[in-house]
Amino acid sequence: MDNIELWQSVLAQMQFHISKANFSTWFQNTEIISKNCEKIIISVPNAFSKEWLSNKYNKLILKTLHDIDDSIKELDFVIKPQPLKNNPIKITIENERPEDSQLKFEEFKVNKETNLNPRYLFSNFVVGSFNELAHAAALAVAENPGLTYNPLFVYGGTGLGKTHLIQAIGNKISEESKKKKVKYISSEKFVSSIVSAIRTNSMETFKASLAPIDVLILDDIQFIAGKNKSQEEFFHVFNSLYEKNKQIILSSDRPPNAIAELEERLRSRFEGGMIADVSLPDYETRLVILKTKLQEKNMDLPEDVLDYIATNVKKNIRELEGALNKILIYNKINQGLNLETVKKLLKGFVFSPFDVANYKKIIETVSKFYNLEEKNLFDPTRRKEIVKPRQVAMFLLRRELKYSFPAIARKFGGKDHTTAIYAFKKIQQENEENSKLTEELNLIKQRIYSA
Repeated sequence: MDNIELWQSVLAQMQFHISKANFSTWFQNTEIISKNCEKIIISVPNAFSKEWLSNKYNKLILKTLHDIDDSIKELDFVIKPQPLKNNPIKITIENERPEDSQLKFEEFKVNKETNLNPRYLFSNFVVGSFNELAHAAALAVAENPGLTYNPLFVYGGTGLGKTHLIQAIGNKISEESKKKKVKYISSEKFVSSIVSAIRTNSMETFKASLAPIDVLILDDIQFIAGKNKSQEEFFHVFNSLYEKNKQIILSSDRPPNAIAELEERLRSRFEGGMIADVSLPDYETRLVILKTKLQEKNMDLPEDVLDYIATNVKKNIRELEGALNKILIYNKINQGLNLETVKKLLKGFVFSPFDVANYKKIIETVSKFYNLEEKNLFDPTRRKEIVKPRQVAMFLLRRELKYSFPAIARKFGGKDHTTAIYAFKKIQQENEENSKLTEELNLIKQRIYSA
């Protein structure tokens, strides 16, 4: 058996042990480049693939190789860069030295026809347990638009990679099928276009402009909530595209059932396809993300520094990149970076519930989540749309800040403390029985701690 056949056999076995998403992410562009006695050398396309395969799949790959050929007892990985298919357009400065350019942000031209950013690709999207389902669903949609999951609804907190993922679908479809018309639109711009069309009596023209689209990608769809006319028009656009098997991809900061003031007919359609969440990345994934960014910048940092960043900066991926950039800029200007210096530099980034959770943030976050004004939480009313958010706020003040029940009652206008006890117990019980409420509470807490 030659090296090609041997590796094909290994890959065939690996697909039974790991998810399709992880297989396509980490085993693409790998091959056996040498077999010397008991040792196999496998080439990988980049440093983070090497890191991930070495740490996560070394034992499984070696066992699979040994099962096929029992003379194989050792395994190693080497980097063999692949030619880039999508070269980013980089803005350079005259007389700029190569090392100076490494820390500058690369700028990319958004495709005027699709509105897609060419840097959002599957190849540079880091997959972990926190986004594995969403990534697998996105790949499936990219391979069979309009046929696999329609609509695809991806939700999660700010800065976790939703926009990257949904635009990666559009970029992959555009690259592989030039005939398909892809359009990415933010919901705010979409609503603005509808308002403008209503004002100028050109709604039919606006709808006609969307009719030829094969793949419609709408970001932050929660902004359409409460805008009745926009929801009505989007309902017709949705139906028109869906009936023609055109792919619809939506992102939101929460699942459809948690979007207040969303028409039931739209909620039903959003839930009719695939719903996938993107949560907070775990430590291992945060470390891979950091090493991926370093690889892109062709830079390096000590392992203890990377470990500190990955351990302590937990809010979201955007925050993680911000922390890394701050360290890289300091490291370039100053000599002798050490862990103590890093701790001082990242003081504002480090995640601590006691630092970021307080009464004001809980009230503000709960109000925004349920599309209320803060003063509404304190209204002496028994309306369901007010009572539930008020009970959630009371529950979080007790659970997260350890407020006493009399203190909670005073915050809500001197209500009897038995009201606060009732609210806490009611939400606590529903949280154990109602997965929808559990999801809402998790999203609210995520926002409180990443505010």
